[in-house]
Amino acid sequence: MTPALSGFAALGLGPLFIRPLAERGINAPTEIQRRVIPRLLRGEHTLFSSPTGTGKTFAYLLPLLQSLTDEPAEPGASGGPRLLICAPTYELCAQIKGEADFLLREAARDAGTLSLPKTALIIGGGGMGRQIEALKRDKPGVVVGNPGRLLQLAQAGKLRLRSIRSLVLDEGDRLTAKELSAETLALAALLNPQRRSAACSATLSLKKQEQLLPLMGAPVFLENAPGDLLRERIEHWALWSEERRRKSRVLRSLLAAVKPRKALVFAGPGAAAGSVAAELQRRHAAAGALHGDMEKQARKQALEDFRRGRINILVTSDLAARGLDIHEITHIIALDVPADEEAYIHRAGRTARAGKRGVMATIADAEELERLAKLEKRLGITIYPKALYQGRLVAP
Repeated sequence: MTPALSGFAALGLGPLFIRPLAERGINAPTEIQRRVIPRLLRGEHTLFSSPTGTGKTFAYLLPLLQSLTDEPAEPGASGGPRLLICAPTYELCAQIKGEADFLLREAARDAGTLSLPKTALIIGGGGMGRQIEALKRDKPGVVVGNPGRLLQLAQAGKLRLRSIRSLVLDEGDRLTAKELSAETLALAALLNPQRRSAACSATLSLKKQEQLLPLMGAPVFLENAPGDLLRERIEHWALWSEERRRKSRVLRSLLAAVKPRKALVFAGPGAAAGSVAAELQRRHAAAGALHGDMEKQARKQALEDFRRGRINILVTSDLAARGLDIHEITHIIALDVPADEEAYIHRAGRTARAGKRGVMATIADAEELERLAKLEKRLGITIYPKALYQGRLVAP
């Protein structure tokens, strides 16, 4: 009697891509992976949401990479990419490419004579000439990038899209926001309408779902995995600051009191994030900055230093609020109150990943505390007031 399949094998994945997961200690699929992987293997258009840290990237990468090895290329499309993944920021694009490279590299050990696809990162701010040369030289089967640069190269005839079999919109709600929607729509219009489509985010309101539907084929299957990261695994704090210019002082005191293993600090636009990081550095904190005004290489270095523990405090704009998976972040500290619930959710979601617990602390003045109270009510969470007294964090 043949034993029943279990885990990822029961979803339809083959050993070529299951073994790399075991290398990471991933032996059982998450809820969203159980729902999405079979749909994408069947070629179904899938729109899905799930709390941060629940494995959405692997939910689409695993079935779509396996499909690249199972499905022959379209006649006349030899050499063109077959999987196109769009994401809103350089950092998220680079992270997705890194995960695809990991899966393909590990799978190659068992592939034998099977040829596995290469990947390419196509993002704005990178050298266009080098990107064009990489497309010619490597003939990647997987292209990851932001919609603006992808559209630019496609319209110039440098990125061949007729061979695309699958499109992924990661952080789909952000890609359909006002500043990115025109480029995303124009790019999708250039693709084969017979493609398979997937879109995902931790937050997909009904309005955002309606905006994404025209970018996908029909019918679209919607999957929303249960789970309440905000209430179940994150403790929320609020600290009062007498005035905005004194928030850095409260931040330094908070860091000294809680001694976080790894803290991500949201400090507003680029100039603000840079000045807060510089002040922490002057006081001998192991801190760095990450914001959109920095050169790409400097941003890459700051993120790498934070990942590897060379610094334990990263001060950032909302650039880092979306999709980034950085292990062991214990504390999120915000020096402002975001405008809406989605922004708060994405910020908080950088901690308490992969089943761990974390803290989301907001340092706010009186006016901002009123807005934070409204967010608390709308999100259905409890935000505990905290104060700093004689170097300790206490209830006021």
